[in-house]
Amino acid sequence: MNSIYHRVSIRKYQDRPVEPEKTEAILRAAMQAPSASNQQPWEFYVVTNKETLKALSKASPYAGMTADAPAAIVPVYRTDCRHLIYAQVDMSIAVENMWLETDAQGLGGVWIGIAPEEHKMQAVEKILHLPDNLRAFAIFAYGYPAEERRQQDRFDESRIHYVE
Repeated sequence: MNSIYHRVSIRKYQDRPVEPEKTEAILRAAMQAPSASNQQPWEFYVVTNKETLKALSKASPYAGMTADAPAAIVPVYRTDCRHLIYAQVDMSIAVENMWLETDAQGLGGVWIGIAPEEHKMQAVEKILHLPDNLRAFAIFAYGYPAEERRQQDRFDESRIHYVE
């Protein structure tokens, strides 16, 4: 549970590849996420090709750091799942799991929102040549951190309401 209180957005990375076993641990954590009716709508594209990372960095005005990351995971969801209306919720849980495991592996990452903005989704789908039944959800750039940041304490008691 320490990763919940330690995880921060890391946008600068060392010029060092991520070991395949660490990427696998991150993907295993993602796939442990709960989903509506256990539909597991996810697929994951692991990108280490520098040209593709550079192209992904231009898919959103907020994705620039992807060009300098050693790797990125692009979570996508299948449109043929049972409860498509919940697919993006399911994907959010999976990406949060990825992020927490990234921190647990001694790595840093940042979640770059793509969905639900159609133009960003289409840009990523074109870059990765996704089939028609897959929709881009996010870009998760990650690697060994080249910056240190502390997480803020975001607890705000005024946002808690007890109903008795």
